[in-house]
Amino acid sequence: MSLLVVGSIAFDSVETPTQKRDDVLGGSAVFFSYAASYFAPVRLVGVVGQDWPHEHTQLLQRQGIDTAGLTVVPGKTFRWRGKYQPNMNDRETLEVHLNVFETFDPVLSPELRRSKYVFLANGSPITQMKVLDQVPEATLRVADTMDLWINIQRDELMQMLKRIDGLVLNDSEAKLLTGDENLVRAGHKVRAMGPKFVVLKKGEHGVMFFSEKETYVMPAYPTPDVVDPTGAGDSFAGGMMGYLAEKGTADPKTLKEALAYGTIVASFNVEDFSLDRMKQIGRPELEERMLAYRRMLSF
Repeated sequence: MSLLVVGSIAFDSVETPTQKRDDVLGGSAVFFSYAASYFAPVRLVGVVGQDWPHEHTQLLQRQGIDTAGLTVVPGKTFRWRGKYQPNMNDRETLEVHLNVFETFDPVLSPELRRSKYVFLANGSPITQMKVLDQVPEATLRVADTMDLWINIQRDELMQMLKRIDGLVLNDSEAKLLTGDENLVRAGHKVRAMGPKFVVLKKGEHGVMFFSEKETYVMPAYPTPDVVDPTGAGDSFAGGMMGYLAEKGTADPKTLKEALAYGTIVASFNVEDFSLDRMKQIGRPELEERMLAYRRMLSF
């Protein structure tokens, strides 16, 4: 099933307690599309500046990612700089330069408009709704959001939530959006805002799932080698949506399996900077770790 992702493409500068990397490949759409490509063909839509190296495009293409929707415009590519605390969960954003992403206004080709599975990676809800206007044939529409949009475009975000099937956000964002510190109540309140299901990310503590008939928790895979958590949430979403697109359904059983695969992909992502660990693995490595994960959850 065709899978479309629209979101940011960036250069990240990351500092952890032990290491530092400058201007590595990042962005929500990049992490998502690479993760999803293990399962299904992915169409990436995003914008970059004239400083974008062609070898990054080639890297994505070698992974089978359709980059026809990648647009190069005058200016500089989005840049983010952040620093992780010793616990590797909390981070501080030191610099954000939206650059060409600030005026990103995606116009989809006729082929992209026919995509059945659509993921709106982190971005303005105004931009996300513009994409939704262009994909009337989509059968599954899932979005991400963040505290910035909750704070500055709340009304637009509330409109967008009524138009999607699923929402992925983290625990602090759910609390901010609902004003409720209890994550179970917050998850149900977010779902009541419009989405049919809500996936609430809790970092090293896994995810919580909410739908009308189901509420459950899935733990993170216990990897001891956390090098750089940047992009873990986007990789999780990519693995989840990629698996759903591969199966061509989002029934309750497949959704639960998709969350498990998203968890496994994210566990690899955190083991190195940027896509470095992801480039070393394929579907066999994912399936091997999935077997271990299934054994961990059985009792």
